[in-house]
Amino acid sequence: MTDQNQEHDDLTRLGEGRTEPSRELETFPNRNSDRDYLVELRTSEFSCLCPKTGQPDFADILIRYVPDQKIVESKSLKLYFWSYRDEGVFHEHFANLLLDDLVGALSPRWCRVEVDFNPRGGIGISVMAEHGAVPEGLEA
Repeated sequence: MTDQNQEHDDLTRLGEGRTEPSRELETFPNRNSDRDYLVELRTSEFSCLCPKTGQPDFADILIRYVPDQKIVESKSLKLYFWSYRDEGVFHEHFANLLLDDLVGALSPRWCRVEVDFNPRGGIGISVMAEHGAVPEGLEA
């Protein structure tokens, strides 16, 4: 087995047929850890529930990070988002939980999470949470 295939050994969700929501963020090795580069992940399909009323909330999410030794596997991130679909969580708490979970899984050099919740009751809420300092030479 080549080194490249061994990188995939710990990825249990990728290629799996039937999947379930999961809070486990899977990672794979960063082959370019000797340089700073920016990874962006975005979705417009996030939903959760208001913890007080149970009404659905919808959000656009932008994750930007500079990896160190690990990169997040995108299907595990999709399943992570799905795990909030039927959970009540305040917008501000979710953005910080997401950042904490990404930092815990990746130990990135820098990470920013931006969550833009659709207006409900006439008020939209945007939350940005950040870990570390933007590496010199990269635009954030």
